[in-house]
Amino acid sequence: MASSLRHSANIALFLLFSLASAAQLDPNFYSCSCPNLFSTIKPVVQSAISKEKRMGASLLRLFFHDCFVNGCDGSLLLDDTPNFTGEKNAVPNNQSVRGFDVIDKIKAAVEKACPGVVSCADILAITARDSVVILGGPNWNVKLGRRDARTASLSAANTNIPPPTSNLSKLISSFSAQGLSAKHMVALSGAHTIGQARCTIFRARIYNDSNIDSSFDQLRKSNCPQSSGDANLAPLDLQTPTSFDNNYYKNLLSLKGLLHSDQQLFNKGSTDSQVRKYANKPNKFNSDFVAAIIKMGDISPLTGSKGEIRKNCRKIN
Repeated sequence: MASSLRHSANIALFLLFSLASAAQLDPNFYSCSCPNLFSTIKPVVQSAISKEKRMGASLLRLFFHDCFVNGCDGSLLLDDTPNFTGEKNAVPNNQSVRGFDVIDKIKAAVEKACPGVVSCADILAITARDSVVILGGPNWNVKLGRRDARTASLSAANTNIPPPTSNLSKLISSFSAQGLSAKHMVALSGAHTIGQARCTIFRARIYNDSNIDSSFDQLRKSNCPQSSGDANLAPLDLQTPTSFDNNYYKNLLSLKGLLHSDQQLFNKGSTDSQVRKYANKPNKFNSDFVAAIIKMGDISPLTGSKGEIRKNCRKIN
């Protein structure tokens, strides 16, 4: 009887371990099923960034905006249909997230190399890493094994992604809701060392905020009038907008953060010391950014038999 109970307990433990293992993401997940995955993806990313340097930031941003809505599951990539409402037209995404055509090209190349094997969710994770590396940032091993959602959430996209008007407490709580600390939040905000923002996103900052450098304020007002030019672009990092470096934090020390939410990280608050550290220690920023983006990639992945491997990232199979 005792041995039978021990045997049953061992089986239960084995099953529990197996389920836990199935839920673990692994950098080597596709090493057998799609051995040329990384060498298939990177040239497409490289080509897209060569054509338009801003695209690296856009591809990185797709990963953020996907993970913050019900986890890193590729839900952001789903197009609306007459019977389905996706996340692309949520307020934080509409006329803001871009690069879907590049993801389509990557998916087509991956499907040719190994059909029906690699998820769109994992493609977003790899593409984010490749974009950072191509623009001069740190490298890391991307954990893989996510599957794709069959649904999306417009309401969660509207709620979970912190807007550029956010104050520090709102930013901290938005990241905390995803299991990310204030330290993770400051490190991940360094993604704004690349890319651009539309006038409509930063207009309130330059016309209403007082914690802003006056010459920087005038420069930004020159291409973002109060009542026109909504689509005019400005770099998130004044110094090196197409290089992944720590100048974003140096700009915050000089009160030259483009977005209200950016400058909140250095505004006599609890995150000031971390901003100073990253401004002075680029290697520390790089290592903390890597740790934070790997942690973000762990948010509620679909694994095992959950979800599916979409053939087309824009629609369910």
